[in-house]
Amino acid sequence: MGPRGLPLLVATLAGCLFPARGCVICDPKVREALNSLEMDYLPGHLEANHHKKVMEKIKQAVEEFKDLPIDEDSYMGVVDEATLEKASWSLLKDMKRITDSDAKAFCPNKCGLMLQPLIWCSTCQKEVHACRKSKNCGEREVKVHQMEDMILDCELNWHKISQGLTDYSFYRVWKNNSETLVSKGKEPILSKTMVRPKDAGTYRCELGSIQFSPATIIYFHVTVLPKRIQEEIPSPNTETQNETALGEVALDRPETTVEPQAPKPEQVLRRRLFAVLIWGLVVLTACVLTA
Repeated sequence: MGPRGLPLLVATLAGCLFPARGCVICDPKVREALNSLEMDYLPGHLEANHHKKVMEKIKQAVEEFKDLPIDEDSYMGVVDEATLEKASWSLLKDMKRITDSDAKAFCPNKCGLMLQPLIWCSTCQKEVHACRKSKNCGEREVKVHQMEDMILDCELNWHKISQGLTDYSFYRVWKNNSETLVSKGKEPILSKTMVRPKDAGTYRCELGSIQFSPATIIYFHVTVLPKRIQEEIPSPNTETQNETALGEVALDRPETTVEPQAPKPEQVLRRRLFAVLIWGLVVLTACVLTA
């Protein structure tokens, strides 16, 4: 908000006082609200060198209402407690509506040169106001893996409502501070597919304006990381584990060994009896031959 926007703020606050009338400056809550307006609200909505002037005008507008009579039969400069409370509540409600809206008269840009059309309250004419801030809008770190896409976005949120902007220009900045123009056009994005280590480095984006000076300047520091390692997932086997194609050997199947089973007691007894009969037959045969 510049000095030419002061009448707008003062008129807005003064308009809140018309239904209030009376000596609202006597209410401690009003004085507290004015102090909060000066200490908390204005620092984020107005340049510091204009704070004092704005507060002087606002307090003067509030205090001057004590000299206005409500009607022909009323006294000037006095008020009863009930009317004061009602008037203060009306003023505080309207002030809170202003502060809660977080409205800014103009110059929403935090950096760069913004050309914004405004209607001046003194003449009711529309003119272009130059909101001049530092052209350097900072530096950004960009990390991208090798063989992937690099995207550098140079657009700020107020670019679309600013007038007199021309083209976005992207430059490659070399170590000796020389620059090479990479691209130029209306698009605020620079993209490069399948980046390689040689693409790492510093890039500068410049948004031009009709005033022959850049509106914004942004630096990008690009780091190219090693290629991502992608693990291959084997395709599912169409054959069942229990089936193998004819003539093929299931190499990946574990070999199974058959453990011998212990003989049953009946089989052991039968073998022993058979052995006794054989030996008895042998002995009998020997005795016969000897006789």
